[in-house]
Amino acid sequence: MLKDKTKARCVNIDFYSDGFRLRGILHMPFTQAPPVVIGSHGLLSDSNSPKQIALAKYCNANGIGFFRFDHRGCGKSSGVFHEITTLKARCNDLTAAIKVIQKRVDTSQQIGLFGSSLGGATCISVAGELHIDTLVTFAAPVNNRSIVDAVKETNNYTLDDLLFYQKKLQFDISDKLSKINNILIFHGDSDNVVNLSNAKKIYTMASGTKKIIIQKGGDHSMSNPDHQKKFVKEAVHWFKTGFSKSSTIC
Repeated sequence: MLKDKTKARCVNIDFYSDGFRLRGILHMPFTQAPPVVIGSHGLLSDSNSPKQIALAKYCNANGIGFFRFDHRGCGKSSGVFHEITTLKARCNDLTAAIKVIQKRVDTSQQIGLFGSSLGGATCISVAGELHIDTLVTFAAPVNNRSIVDAVKETNNYTLDDLLFYQKKLQFDISDKLSKINNILIFHGDSDNVVNLSNAKKIYTMASGTKKIIIQKGGDHSMSNPDHQKKFVKEAVHWFKTGFSKSSTIC
């Protein structure tokens, strides 16, 4: 009797990054030693992001594992958000998550990454330094300037908020882009938090296999249901193709 490919088992995983206890859930399909996609959520989000949950389900249905976790200071992980959140800290968290998955005996060594907003910048930064088979980003910023501008435009911020975005969250990953290969870039052309120019720069500077999908009328949260459906299908197809090519090369 064939197993239902839509079903999966979930494994709760606790691990540590720079002394902070991080918590995540590994969604495993009923396939032997599957490749795994690891998600990095956005700045003010957590591992319960609807995009990650939808990706986990569709990845599992296609024989791919998915690991979603809370960065330090977010969700169920330890730490105080405004005191410890930096791009470097998030990169350290993601690197720790990759090592945890690669040490498992029930998964393969093939790793894909998905990052939304700041999670996209985190994935790009890490992928340029480690061997990552395939990568998908959504609304990823190249630097913090567009985020600071968006915060100012809300007219609903405190001085502490502004200092956080301007100083603790200061980054520019332009020098990481040329190291990226096998990346699928999603971005909405009506995103008022991270300008579309960020996606175009990532696409222009990335090397090797790359693709950009611009969602017409798309916002920063991907609130359009049709955009969400296309995103999940395109992303998982990209992951499958990337893992397949990597396996052939190896």
